[in-house]
Amino acid sequence: MSQIQCRVGEISPLTQVVYKVELIPAEPMSFRAGQYILVHMGENDKRPFSIANAGFDDQRIELHIGADEKNAYATEVLTRMRETGEISISGGHGEAFLQSNGLPIILIAGGTGFSYTYSILQQALHDHPHTPVALYWGGRHQDDLYLFDELTALAARHQNFSFIPVVEFAHDDWTGRTGWVHHAVLADYPTLADNQVYIAGRFEMAKAARDDFNARGIAPENLFGDAYAFI
Repeated sequence: MSQIQCRVGEISPLTQVVYKVELIPAEPMSFRAGQYILVHMGENDKRPFSIANAGFDDQRIELHIGADEKNAYATEVLTRMRETGEISISGGHGEAFLQSNGLPIILIAGGTGFSYTYSILQQALHDHPHTPVALYWGGRHQDDLYLFDELTALAARHQNFSFIPVVEFAHDDWTGRTGWVHHAVLADYPTLADNQVYIAGRFEMAKAARDDFNARGIAPENLFGDAYAFI
């Protein structure tokens, strides 16, 4: 797959450690919702980041990059973008993209894994507005759910979309769900035999979720996540 040169359109903070990056490719890049790009830092140094915008929005590439001082892997990419104003990428990569089979969709995200589910959510609402979609987004703290207000408003506008935020370490004034994000799904779905599930987050979360969802009857062909290519 050939490289595409991109201009860095904007880098803006979403939280203290998460940044929204907008790349403008020299030519529209074809990709499917749920795929990722590789940022080419060197001939043998290609770093994956999920695409946050939908496939129909192909004039740009949106990334949500978590880059604190302990994460040199991502911080170096942001530094290159800021210093040069451009970056080489390739994509779309990955097989965990949105599949259309008419089943209700459950999206599960931990942290910045949200960008993967956000792409799928936008595409699903655009292409299949009558298909039920539920997004479960988990974070350590409420502030980590950086599009909380936007998703709440989106759910109010779309009767077939539900947003379920899950906070691991909640303050006393938090009235929503708490704990592990995939446990919230288990609490709401006695069976997953008639659902598609798309999941992004830490590998250990994805593995635990797969084991638990298999016990709830999910068909292997209806469980998607880039992690499952490695675990």
